[in-house]
Amino acid sequence: MKQFISVEDVKDINVLVEKALSYKANPFADKHLGANKRIGLLFLNPSLRTRISTQIAAENLGMQVITFNVDKDGWKLEFEEEAIMSGATVEHVKDAAPILGSYFDILAVRSFPNLINKEEDYSEHVIKQFIKYAGIPVVSLETSTLHPLQSLTDVITIKEQMAFAPTAGESGRRPRIVLTWAPHIKPLPQCVANSFAQWINAWGEAEFVIAHPEDYELDVKFTKGATITHNQREALQEADFVYVKNWSTYKDYGKIYNNDPSWMLTPETLKATNHAKIMHCLPVRRNVELSDEVLDSENSLVTTEASNRVWAAQAVLSEILKELK
Repeated sequence: MKQFISVEDVKDINVLVEKALSYKANPFADKHLGANKRIGLLFLNPSLRTRISTQIAAENLGMQVITFNVDKDGWKLEFEEEAIMSGATVEHVKDAAPILGSYFDILAVRSFPNLINKEEDYSEHVIKQFIKYAGIPVVSLETSTLHPLQSLTDVITIKEQMAFAPTAGESGRRPRIVLTWAPHIKPLPQCVANSFAQWINAWGEAEFVIAHPEDYELDVKFTKGATITHNQREALQEADFVYVKNWSTYKDYGKIYNNDPSWMLTPETLKATNHAKIMHCLPVRRNVELSDEVLDSENSLVTTEASNRVWAAQAVLSEILKELK
């Protein structure tokens, strides 16, 4: 693996998942793999799980980790080519990225959409500029449109749960996985939903349904292959896993059209499922996106899911390190 930006960088999802689960069983199995290697974690927006889990993963592999918050610790970066830098930006990425490339062996970058200009966000200009100028492997810690480490984690969590208590083994039935929109108080990006759809479709081992209100369609390049419905209760029928996430509108970009509280999952709405396991990437607004009763129930996987972020990152970093040897 030369970089990790999307599922397209992964040769075999199941092989990568098994590697992650093997690290969960034995975190220090490759503790010398990253010896004398350095990773830079570059954050252009805040993080909790992504930051800490990736740092732990790198340290488990013996890497030195340096974390840098661009918005607080450094100069504001310019990403446009041929920019006349007479405004707020102080340093151009084409000057900063090569230096970072000389300091580190791997560079991991987290950016965020502005939710104003769809063309700009969906061009993935920020991470592409780091890839262009850094000269070393780049790992996405989330971008404007995708969150691949989260989605790898989600597949890991689903596979792990299927091994513990197969929910879809009867008669060879594939698991039914539902991605459902949830209310929120402000517009959120589509990146987690896009990425989850992209990975579940690429994995190809589940019946995949996406439920959302009208006007919340995602980019078809991520959702193609899924069944899409505006009827949440219909989608939840016999579901084995329910992934909950809010996202803002894609066509009329970054808007909230519908904040219907009836889309929040409750024990009542989940009665139609096959005792479904509940997933969310966190952070979650309790009693807005998900009720306390659901989040605190024995079917909630949110803590397990978050802890698996370490093993997802460790599997990815180990594959990149092997390429560097």
